Amino acid sequence: MDLVILIGAIIITYLLFNWLVKVIKASFTTAISIALLVLFLQLFFGVEPQKLWQQLIDLPDTWRSLVSNFRSSF
Repeated sequence: MDLVILIGAIIITYLLFNWLVKVIKASFTTAISIALLVLFLQLFFGVEPQKLWQQLIDLPDTWRSLVSNFRSSF
């Protein structure tokens, strides 16, 4: 019985470890992509990271106004 529990625990540990590695890899890839995009915008278009961040914060309000304007046009 202890052998079955040990094998089950090893399998679960292996699966969790693989999942964790995939999550970290995806997070790292996403972070690098975002950093490269911000760097590109800064170098080629002069967009400051603070302005980009402010636009991201204001994005829900922008979408809300677009949707309300779209609805009022009908």
